[in-house]
Amino acid sequence: MKTLTLIFVLIFATVNAQTHRFIYEFKFKQNPKQAEFKKENMTLDVNPDNVKFYNYHYVTIDSTNITKGQNSQLWDTSTPVIVRNKNSNINSNYILINDVFVYDTENKMDWNLGKETKKFENYTLQKATSSFGGRQWIAWFCKEIDIPEGPYKFRGLPGMIFQIYDDKNNFEFTLVKSFKLNSTYKTPFIQSFYGQKPIKTTQENIDKMLMNEYKDPYHDTREEFKKNPNSTFSINGVDIKDISQFKELTESRQRYIRENNNPIEIDKALKYPEN
Repeated sequence: MKTLTLIFVLIFATVNAQTHRFIYEFKFKQNPKQAEFKKENMTLDVNPDNVKFYNYHYVTIDSTNITKGQNSQLWDTSTPVIVRNKNSNINSNYILINDVFVYDTENKMDWNLGKETKKFENYTLQKATSSFGGRQWIAWFCKEIDIPEGPYKFRGLPGMIFQIYDDKNNFEFTLVKSFKLNSTYKTPFIQSFYGQKPIKTTQENIDKMLMNEYKDPYHDTREEFKKNPNSTFSINGVDIKDISQFKELTESRQRYIRENNNPIEIDKALKYPEN
């Protein structure tokens, strides 16, 4: 594990309304054939009653909204949003497909505790492994931090997960900072997206929506173009002058989706057809 310049501030006095915030660096490959990683900072909020995992960008935007009295919102489709009750293996998964949807999954993990340990700053980490989501995972956790949580859906170890990665080098979460908030942090950007509450659904329905979007990604724009051919339409910087352009744009988008079809839980990856 690389040496981090940030210092962990871990104070575990019991205060009912506080949030323990853990920031992880998330490195991931959207296309497993490419060498480069995409990087994002992710937030894990351990609250009195629940645990929330989401992109740190949302915190930044929320702070700006409060300061300036705005209602700007962002949803990063490349990073997960997960909420679960404390000490629960049932995760609420939030996803944006035109609207924000939420569906539940049960994700209990069976961990194999190893004897191998290593030092990380002033902490001793112990190795653990697990098979989850069609991948093999290696975790390093700290018994000194008596919180059985970690990034994404990873939890259930006898201590905080400091780092976890898969054996194919596609995903890696590394704890880089920790601090305590004075009160429970509210997340209106999860509970509402531009005034619309998340729509409850199932994994099966999500898969159907994603497949329909793949088969005809520019359906709505194409139909609007048919109605108003003299209006200005643009897709990914391409000005639409003729309806025949949609065929090439659709094929390009479908190719991108197939090449970047590398979810954390690879066993749930959709099998997109090549047209």
